Amino acid sequence: MSAKTYEVRTYGCQMNVHDSERLSGLLEDAGYVPAPQGADGADVVVFNTCAVRENADNRLYGNLGQLAPKKAARPGMQIAVGGCLAQKDRDTIVKKAPWVDVVFGTHNIGKLPVLLERARVQEEAQVEIAESLEAFPSTLPTRRESAYAAWVSISVGCNNTCTFCIVPALRGKEKDRRPGDILAEIEALVGEGVSEITLLGQNVNAYGSDIGDREAFSKLLRACGKIEGLERVRFTSPHPRDFTDDVIAAMAETPNVMPQLHMPLQSGSDTVLKAMRRSYRQERFLGIIEKVRAAMPDAAISTDIIVGFPGETEEDFEQTLHTVRESRFAQAFTFQYSKRPGTPAAEMEGQIPKEVVQARYERLVALQEEISWEENKKQVGRVLEVMVAEGEGRKDDATRRLSGRAPDNRLVHFTRPEEPVRPGDMVTVEITYAAPHHLLAEGPAQAVRRTRAGDAWEKRNAAPAAPAGVMLGLPTIGAPAPAPAPAAGCGCD
Repeated sequence: MSAKTYEVRTYGCQMNVHDSERLSGLLEDAGYVPAPQGADGADVVVFNTCAVRENADNRLYGNLGQLAPKKAARPGMQIAVGGCLAQKDRDTIVKKAPWVDVVFGTHNIGKLPVLLERARVQEEAQVEIAESLEAFPSTLPTRRESAYAAWVSISVGCNNTCTFCIVPALRGKEKDRRPGDILAEIEALVGEGVSEITLLGQNVNAYGSDIGDREAFSKLLRACGKIEGLERVRFTSPHPRDFTDDVIAAMAETPNVMPQLHMPLQSGSDTVLKAMRRSYRQERFLGIIEKVRAAMPDAAISTDIIVGFPGETEEDFEQTLHTVRESRFAQAFTFQYSKRPGTPAAEMEGQIPKEVVQARYERLVALQEEISWEENKKQVGRVLEVMVAEGEGRKDDATRRLSGRAPDNRLVHFTRPEEPVRPGDMVTVEITYAAPHHLLAEGPAQAVRRTRAGDAWEKRNAAPAAPAGVMLGLPTIGAPAPAPAPAAGCGCD
């Protein structure tokens, strides 16, 4: 009898992607195998949902509806729904889609195999939503999407009360892992061949608030710098309120902490920031940017911006444009405000007409495109060591190029070296051309460095099993390796 197959469909932020790696690990630990790519269905389909968009539930029920006839025609097939929307809607999911077998929340992902088996034996839906974290996700089995790069969760939950964000209500208050546990996980990953890690948290630089050490995050960054074999350290997403000088110093002084920062702005207007309940103002934000650039002149800084927040005036929007011009972001993830059910902002007066939001959004995107291109042009002539990526360049085969990430996380397409290279290996190239969203290195590679990470990729791909697909509902900077993008634009930072 062949093993049962599974598929995990992921929507939302990096925390969900990280959780999905754990869900995959749990299922494989229980004897399931990934459904082959292109196969018509799996024995178990798991939806790891997001609740930060107004239409998140419509998308979920639409996808569940498409699976209903497949399940009816496939005896024994099971469907599970987890994540933030499951935590929020609970019993509603089974009422609207009675063919769902399991509903679980953000705090008890470790229960999935047990709930699936219970649903099979009892032949009825199992709904189990925990109100507090049962086990830190990183203590669970995992099936990582990348052989050479990994997420490492340092905290879960958030203590902020931003009026547009429902995540704290669904993920709970911030809970920090012990530094020793985090470093032990990183060392184990490096031992497996991982050379790049991304420290992950809803508000990553607030790390330490739960354990009573305000400098815990900068200490953690410095400790990462002492791990032999760990070549690149990134983190996402920080909050301007908690971004302190000791973190900037740690970034600048720790060689394997990359010169790249994602700092969510959300709005450049002090009035809107106050309405958002963001605990900083434009001057404070620009001050952080100035300090980062003074310490790391080559740092690439990206951000999140919400356009059309309730009550936003033309003057408020102009303040956002001003802040973008001053900040010179390498990249901005821009979003039109949409109501998040259950958030204070959804009930605020002054909801902006759709056509006004659209027009402002287009102006902001045009400005940022111009800035991104200008900033990328400054990279022409630079010699960079690029980590070869998997799946980043859709046209690589046609152009005879490979793709990878520069230290500052810019995407680089480069001429394929004569000697074989693998994802995770390092290639030194000179940048010859810049576009708004990528760089080109059209000359021959100056050097190729084969790495333990490349060995790990080669070993993994020698095995017959193929990784399960992860579909993000919002744009990311790269896939399948974790790219330190914002939390997929959820606006929770």
